[in-house]
Amino acid sequence: MDADRREGIRGVLFDLDGTLLQVEMGTFIPAYVRGLSACFADLAPRGLFAEVVRATTFALLTSDDGTVTNEELFLSGIERHLGIGADLFNERLLSYCQDGLQSLSSLVRPLPLARPILAACFARGLKVAIATNPVFPRPLVEARLAWAGVADFPFELVTCYDDSRYCKPHPRYFHDVLARLGLAPEETLMVGNDTEHDLGAGQAGIATYLVDTWMVDRLQGAWACDFRGGHSELFRFVESLGGMRNN
Repeated sequence: MDADRREGIRGVLFDLDGTLLQVEMGTFIPAYVRGLSACFADLAPRGLFAEVVRATTFALLTSDDGTVTNEELFLSGIERHLGIGADLFNERLLSYCQDGLQSLSSLVRPLPLARPILAACFARGLKVAIATNPVFPRPLVEARLAWAGVADFPFELVTCYDDSRYCKPHPRYFHDVLARLGLAPEETLMVGNDTEHDLGAGQAGIATYLVDTWMVDRLQGAWACDFRGGHSELFRFVESLGGMRNN
């Protein structure tokens, strides 16, 4: 990315897991699903419930429907496969989030540079959004932000499954985020550690920064990035952005 384009950046989209916090999702997701399954043990065998939740959640990643939110798509799958209606599911989900979610906090570790990186963005007048893949309920996303120690920042947007109709790396996910932020692709930077989901922003014309501290590379480098580095390099990079100081 050249210096001129850096000066034109007005907004930054941040991935969450592996970018602003440290977590092993291969451990976190099963633990979350196990805890949630216990709340529905009287309605469905725990093993079956967990299998359906995982399959229905991962199906959101490839959905090209766009007519309903990811939450509606998820809940329709739960009702279809388990016979549990949306109201009942949400009631018990809320109970779990209030009473059992804290048990997962030990699986998430804050990153020392996350706050300075975000603070630098806000200090430069940039619009900042959390562009985590919207496959989870909002309380689960908000909890991870809190455990990461960054929940108090005034984010313009935090994508969750209740307000999104696509997932990363679908270009329409990124176009929707841009529309909600009032930003053009050339004014925006996507920061993330996933070479597929986050670098997919390039398809929407968004510049990308690959954070390679805990890089996820399923496709073995098939997607190109505009910039790359660890968290120290990212901190220096965001300090070089133009933002809206002259707007």
